[in-house]
Amino acid sequence: MTTSKLKVPNISCGHCVNAIKTDLSKMTGIISVEGDPAAKEITVQWEAPATLEAIRDLLKGIHYPAA
Repeated sequence: MTTSKLKVPNISCGHCVNAIKTDLSKMTGIISVEGDPAAKEITVQWEAPATLEAIRDLLKGIHYPAA
């Protein structure tokens, strides 16, 4: 299992975090997603077949690109 902390500048509230959690949770290999709107970051625990590149691509696709 890998834990990645990503800065996501477009996060502005809990709704943003929930949208990210909902979409990332659909990806195979995602174990958990937590977000902090004040810090504008998310923490994702994942394992194969998920990849950091795939996570970043999904975030970009839902208009929450990681910095």
